[in-house]
Amino acid sequence: MKKLMIDMDDVICDGGFLTLVNQFLNTNYKIEDVKAYYIQDLIPKERMSEWAEYFHKQNLYEHVRLLDGAYEVMENLQKNYELYILTAYIIRDDKSISGKNLLNKFNWLYKELPFIKPEQYIFADNKSVISSDIRIDDKISNLKGECEKKLLFTAYHNKNIPESELEKENIIRVDNWKEIGKILL
Repeated sequence: MKKLMIDMDDVICDGGFLTLVNQFLNTNYKIEDVKAYYIQDLIPKERMSEWAEYFHKQNLYEHVRLLDGAYEVMENLQKNYELYILTAYIIRDDKSISGKNLLNKFNWLYKELPFIKPEQYIFADNKSVISSDIRIDDKISNLKGECEKKLLFTAYHNKNIPESELEKENIIRVDNWKEIGKILL
């Protein structure tokens, strides 16, 4: 069986950071309003310490939603591939709470995707050290290196990457889980 690595955030689930930022700022930002990779960059610099204190008390994964089709397609992929969830967990703004974030990710995966065993979870920020035949991620830098098939899952922060750049790296863009199913099943 071929080894398939699937990213978690903005590929399997999304919405957590935006929900928390909106709650914290009492705003109604939409994903289209986000111009940077990190959604929390919407927070004014002078409020970052207040944000950190707020964020420490939150479980980001109580606010995410499973993307349409992800469950069903992954359940079928599990039958045909050696499937792993390869996800980063380090919090850029406060590395001290990264362990809590890892635990919250683990618990969300365990509850929401019961057909994937915990032994199939890989938590690593440097994804290039993990080899695979197929990789699905929303961050183009996580698709670098040797891999038979690279799928870039369209997200708010990668919509403007030109097709010419993807072609150069032999990357296929996918907009949803239905497209992933057509390519891999």
